[in-house]
Amino acid sequence: MAHTLPDLPYSYDALEPYYDQETVRLHHDMHHKAYVDGLNSAESKLSEAIAKGDFALIKHIERELAFHGSGHILHTMFWENMKPEGGGPAYGAVAELIDRDFGSFDNFKKLFTASAVAVEGSGWAILACQPVFRKLVVLQAEKHQDLTQWGAVPLLIVDVWEHAYYLKYQNRRAAWVEAWWNLVNWDDVNQRVALMQK
Repeated sequence: MAHTLPDLPYSYDALEPYYDQETVRLHHDMHHKAYVDGLNSAESKLSEAIAKGDFALIKHIERELAFHGSGHILHTMFWENMKPEGGGPAYGAVAELIDRDFGSFDNFKKLFTASAVAVEGSGWAILACQPVFRKLVVLQAEKHQDLTQWGAVPLLIVDVWEHAYYLKYQNRRAAWVEAWWNLVNWDDVNQRVALMQK
């Protein structure tokens, strides 16, 4: 079954002034859609390779699956992790876990911000639940898939590819990340925590 571009959970201008309408539209309608299309193409090529029993290009196909599949998953979550009039300190179950694993929300916010700003090249900062370690971790992902951990389940992410912020913030990634904190949808994060705790 083909993957489709999910609708935004809000209007294009709903995240103003922190995230401008033009960037949201371009980011969602063009960039996110490109990952959906790339994933569909890679899955089609994989099906064809399986049907023919010809795996000469499997390394290329697997790379495309990892890149576009991760791009689609992370972008979908990125939109859901934000909401109009969001932000503020964490609350609920995720706040308790943040206090337990990072000492305080302030410690976590500084760590997450520093991780986002320091991603080499293009990628993401991720708050994830690592079941193997039984704790929350902050990770960087270069591109969409490099430097991640097996088994870690993303809860909160920020996109620091330049296409995510360049129209409004130019090359000021730190300013974008600081603005993004005003959009965090802690309700969505807590729903993800609840699914992990079942």
